[in-house]
Amino acid sequence: MPTETGYDPSLGSKFVFVTGGVMSGLGKGITAASLGRLLSNAGFDVTAVKIDPYLNVDAGTMNPYQHGEVYVLKDGGEVDLDLGNYERFLDEDMTSDHNVTTGKVYQNVIERERSGDYLGKTVQIIPHVTDDIKRRIREAAEGSDVCLVEVGGTVGDIEGMPFLEALRQFSHEEDDEDILFTHVTLVPYSKNGEQKTKPTQHSVKELRSIGLQPDILVGRCENRLDPDVKEKIALFCDVPTDAVFSNPDVEDVYHVPLTVEEEGLDEYVMERFDIADDALPAEERSTEWRDLVTRERTGEVDIALVGKYALEDAYMSIHEALKHAGLEAGVDVNVLWVDSEEMHDHHEDRIERADGIVVPGGFGSRGTEGKIEAIRYAREHDVPFLGLCLGFQLAVVEYARNVLGWEGAHSTEIDDETQYPVIDLLPEQYDLEDLGGTMRLGAHETEIQPGTLAADLYGGTSCTERHRHRYEVNPEYIDDLTSDGLTFSGEAGNRMEIVEYDDHPFFFGTQFHPEYRSRPTRASPPFVGLLDAVLERADVDPARDDAGAEVTN
Repeated sequence: MPTETGYDPSLGSKFVFVTGGVMSGLGKGITAASLGRLLSNAGFDVTAVKIDPYLNVDAGTMNPYQHGEVYVLKDGGEVDLDLGNYERFLDEDMTSDHNVTTGKVYQNVIERERSGDYLGKTVQIIPHVTDDIKRRIREAAEGSDVCLVEVGGTVGDIEGMPFLEALRQFSHEEDDEDILFTHVTLVPYSKNGEQKTKPTQHSVKELRSIGLQPDILVGRCENRLDPDVKEKIALFCDVPTDAVFSNPDVEDVYHVPLTVEEEGLDEYVMERFDIADDALPAEERSTEWRDLVTRERTGEVDIALVGKYALEDAYMSIHEALKHAGLEAGVDVNVLWVDSEEMHDHHEDRIERADGIVVPGGFGSRGTEGKIEAIRYAREHDVPFLGLCLGFQLAVVEYARNVLGWEGAHSTEIDDETQYPVIDLLPEQYDLEDLGGTMRLGAHETEIQPGTLAADLYGGTSCTERHRHRYEVNPEYIDDLTSDGLTFSGEAGNRMEIVEYDDHPFFFGTQFHPEYRSRPTRASPPFVGLLDAVLERADVDPARDDAGAEVTN
């Protein structure tokens, strides 16, 4: 019988709830995503839900210094960067429904109260808020074999209490063999080199005080947990010793699935869920991930990333897309951070030593002149260049200024009095009062001109990529901009989506964000093109000065 929420337990998934203790940023999302990768390799349909206890409805208005980059889903959802990790590890496209925030839950509950849906009842955290949380998790899990549910923050945070209470109720509404609680904690070293279990003990005590008993404990540690440490954790936290797993530091997060596989986490989960007999035999499981991340690298390239946020997480998807392209090319990619505000004073040498230059997206005026100068350097010195979103727009601005001689050309987002507004809102956006309504979000199709670099990269005459912007190339200036070498090789109606420059080894810009769809097993075409151009340039002129890296293709 379906419950009041409309959920029929006979159709349910298996649920792995992942919580974190001791401190935030331990990597519980990567741990969960790695488990998901292994279960997927075993033949199961896996999805994920990320719970963010903040009051924001979504991540779209957040400064990257708060939570890292804003990741954009195919349906236009602006979400936490952890959803990007799940998409990359699982190679599955998520939707906005896979990100549950306090803001979303309370907004829905209050709207229902205002419309009379609760029939005059007193609206409370229990049951109305917790019921909405459970409904969202079940709906996101529908159709999957296993659903990973990561609860953001740390156990004990006041913001997360309604969600943990919802999970407590959830555990009573489902069969025991359909739910596993996995708790990720820190196991630090003392000064004398001893692995300390007390933080884990206290964290589990906090979890148990609210009615949740972990089934699995994962210790984040510098090195693997000693056997006696596992036994101690098991004894004091009331779990079997074989339910305590190590997740030690690794050189690259893409090695975490290999590590937890060696620990046997996936096999333990399948046995507890009683689905081990349904899994593919070990010899038939995909080894593509392991083969890819362990393949030999034949060199190293330096890519300058020119942005305004001195925080790697602010550009996580770009870092990962460069890494994916490096996996495909068989080289390591070393990202050189270039602060676009301080480039002239501190970072010009990084631009000069770089094998390629990437200018990412962003909003606002800060650092734009430094980005324009980096683009000019790339164009004039034949350095392979990739511009993304704002980087694409500023490539148009740089060309207008320094090739066409339009002094002061700019985007009206930054200079609304510029004489040459080569980047502007489109006429249909002028009358929109809600600024958010001017945003172009999510997956949209781009038509690609045959015979262009874009057509070569994408292998066809169209592509579908994700967007997050509001300003566009001004249609009034397109004829002049394309009069001598500059080509808009991708369009969507009157919107210019891809730009390339003929007289250059690789000068390529996209209004969309190709980094959001890049995967370790399926690198993004523009990033692959950038690295191919870098390696081809190194082959033509392999001699490098001491500041640069020697590359072997």
